[in-house]
Amino acid sequence: MNERRRRASSRIGKAGPAVAVATALGLATLTGCSTGSAAAGDPGRFEVVASFYPMAFLAERIGGGHADVTTLTSPGQEPHDLEISPRQIGRLEQSDAVLYLKGLQPSVDDAVAQSPVPVKIDAASLTTLEQHGDEVGGHAHGHDEHEHEGEEPGGKDPHVWLDPVRYAQVAEGVGRAFEKADPDHAADYRKNTAALVKELDALNTRFRDGLAHTDTKVFVTAHAAFGYLAERYGLTEEAINGLDPESEPSAARIRDLQRMAGADGVTTVFYETLVSDRTAKTVADDAGLRTDVLDPLEGITSRSRGTDYFSVQEANLKALQRALGAK
Repeated sequence: MNERRRRASSRIGKAGPAVAVATALGLATLTGCSTGSAAAGDPGRFEVVASFYPMAFLAERIGGGHADVTTLTSPGQEPHDLEISPRQIGRLEQSDAVLYLKGLQPSVDDAVAQSPVPVKIDAASLTTLEQHGDEVGGHAHGHDEHEHEGEEPGGKDPHVWLDPVRYAQVAEGVGRAFEKADPDHAADYRKNTAALVKELDALNTRFRDGLAHTDTKVFVTAHAAFGYLAERYGLTEEAINGLDPESEPSAARIRDLQRMAGADGVTTVFYETLVSDRTAKTVADDAGLRTDVLDPLEGITSRSRGTDYFSVQEANLKALQRALGAK
């Protein structure tokens, strides 16, 4: 399908040395390492590069049998830390579309901005993003009365895929973009999108009903990935770290969390599989709390409690129900 692949060699000759090397490396990857149709140069496939797992999941479900989807972030790699390589720049160069979430991975944002890929789909533009800091959601025990000591300033939170409603909005936008970019298969993309949105609506219902009646509405996480989910279901997420999972909390923030845990009946400190659990376990041990996994779904690995978005979200729901004392 990709006419641009046939023009690649002429572009290499016209580009500067650094770009030529990057593009050549990309072509080597596509012909020697990729297992998708890009390796065979199949002109009949809609070739999509996705920035990380939640984007790849949408592309695969909506694209169905018409799309060849490759992912820039490897399984087990923390997506915030991705530094895009020359080979991956070459992969972008040869794709029909790129699906990414602006603001999550700076190196991807830069590469997409400079790439001539004809269809650039920014998931962040397909829904609304909000300012989130360490505390997000409802306001338990007057938490809204003052800013937490040591709390980092809020920023635009990119973790929209953890809210099934916002993720469905993104899915609808991706479906429309696929229909426009590949009109020969528009009917299939429309059908696939509708089926996915229906599943996400059902997931939203299960979360809403499953978290409606709980002993507490407050949960503690390693980093502030679950703000949209907390807002959707009337909960309060208190994060050890803010939006950056690798940042270090202040001593004041840890003391604040420990005081809050006792006041709000918190039972569990949640950690995730792609970053170190050391700080979460230290906070839990010092406060006499349990630990459990709440997966931000930034990648699927052998440690994930499920094999795809829906199964991991079901595991997240069960973990929240245990921690919050769901009735």
